[in-house]
Amino acid sequence: MPMRQIILGLLLGSVAALASDDWPQFRGPGGDGISEATGLPANWSETANIRWKTSIPGRGHSSPVILSNQVWLTTATEAEHSLRALCVDRGSGKITHDVEVFHIAAPDRTASELTGMAAPTPVVEPGRVYVCFGTHGNACLDTASGRILWRHTEFIFDHDGNGPGSSPILYKDLLILTCDGTDARFMAALDKQSGKLRWQTRRSNVVLTGPGGSKSYCTPTVFNVNGRDQLVSPGAHRVSAYEPATGKEIWGCDLPGWSIVPRPIYGHGLVFVTTGGNTPELWAVRPEGPDSGTPAPVAWRYKKQVSMAPSLLLVGKELYMVSIGGILTCLDAASGKEIYAERLGGDYYASPVLAEGRMYFCNDTGQTVVVAPGPQFSVGTTNTLESGIMASPAIAGKAIYLRTKTHLYRIEQ
Repeated sequence: MPMRQIILGLLLGSVAALASDDWPQFRGPGGDGISEATGLPANWSETANIRWKTSIPGRGHSSPVILSNQVWLTTATEAEHSLRALCVDRGSGKITHDVEVFHIAAPDRTASELTGMAAPTPVVEPGRVYVCFGTHGNACLDTASGRILWRHTEFIFDHDGNGPGSSPILYKDLLILTCDGTDARFMAALDKQSGKLRWQTRRSNVVLTGPGGSKSYCTPTVFNVNGRDQLVSPGAHRVSAYEPATGKEIWGCDLPGWSIVPRPIYGHGLVFVTTGGNTPELWAVRPEGPDSGTPAPVAWRYKKQVSMAPSLLLVGKELYMVSIGGILTCLDAASGKEIYAERLGGDYYASPVLAEGRMYFCNDTGQTVVVAPGPQFSVGTTNTLESGIMASPAIAGKAIYLRTKTHLYRIEQ
């Protein structure tokens, strides 16, 4: 083999290794909670397999995102009047940037412990991190200096007293945002360089329910279906797919619920979404609708112990979900047939992750239950930290990054 090809192969291998070492958005590189990392710990405690533990000021449930030597997350301090972006050094655990992005006069939330003002997870790319605080604004920061490059505060919608929940995503040169309030419901894209509006699309269904019945908290995902990118975004009473570059609706499917949280996933030719309140269902939708907004066909529905908050895991032929009340259900992804339903214990709001043949489920008492994927229910270890976990785990390198209600941990052998 010529030396030039050898060098090119080594360089490409290095790039791939670096890419697998990052966790740049909510639920990781693919938005599906799956990591290719190896060498991760299966057990830990406050005194075992903790590389570092850093106290995080204020209150926030955003998940950590990781790029190179930085870990970014958001928080709200000063009784949630100060909305902030934090950067933690990946090697030492030291907070290197603590930036007030917005200062608000009146936080628009009740005493709910489920959301708060800093629930949306940031998204990071080389040189820039993007943070979202719902109706209070969106911003882009320089990752090296922490300097705010732009702010956008033009999207105003009612959070129904619960704060924001939908995380931003990147698509090419766009920052895509979900704005589902009780009064206004739309998808939008900003130019990621300038923060200027590129497109804005109202939800195509009319919601006539009472207060709160039109609010939703879902994070969208871009899937490539038959060579075409589709931005799949569940909202109150409808899941829609849009052209991510233009915001044009490709297809839609009406749903019976609202307050949808779990991020959609795609596999086996199906989009898997949940329907939210009041009685959640799991639907498998075929993303085959024409460009007229007519309903996409539904392959199957499942109605028992469906997740209201944690996102799903698709592992091979099996689909896994955990309900808030701690029932772990394994389904055949193609047919929706139940394989098992078993109790884990505890209440679950964080989304699970898969790595190295292990699924990690975190609950609000600080426990992480490790379960083996497969048609037989098999629990490995149960690991406990001193505070509850609402944020979803991040995985990078040989470490798991867990945000509890009080601290950020780097968990490593």
